[in-house]
Amino acid sequence: MNKTTVTALVSGLLFGLGLLLSGMANPEKVLGFLDLLGAWDPSLALVMGGAIAVGLPVFFIAGRRGRTLLGDQIQMPTRRDIDRPLVVGSLLFGMGWGLAGFCPGPAVVATGAGEPKALIFTVAMLVGMILFQLTQRRAQTTQSGAQS
Repeated sequence: MNKTTVTALVSGLLFGLGLLLSGMANPEKVLGFLDLLGAWDPSLALVMGGAIAVGLPVFFIAGRRGRTLLGDQIQMPTRRDIDRPLVVGSLLFGMGWGLAGFCPGPAVVATGAGEPKALIFTVAMLVGMILFQLTQRRAQTTQSGAQS
């Protein structure tokens, strides 16, 4: 294994451990945060605030550097426009998060911890990703054929 793969593995394990320790892999905790008119649980906001406080300076520094600490090229997103796929994807993400109490990271962690509801969510998420890829390829093929 190369150093980038090992670093990614350790980072993922650390992220997963953080999700488990903070309770964010528990869908009840997330649904409690979304229950504004019931038994609202603000702890997710505190976790998000902590993540933003750590992430903002790192993204600022990364944006000024050309390479990672391991020497790989930094690839920052360049698009800043808000288009239909972004809005639709955001709505679908939010609906799935609100209905199931999972987003992708915690769902994978909870699946690894043996949570049956998380396994169902993760399988549905993977099916959605595959369908998206197939739809994108089909749209690109249709576009290419129309331009010829």
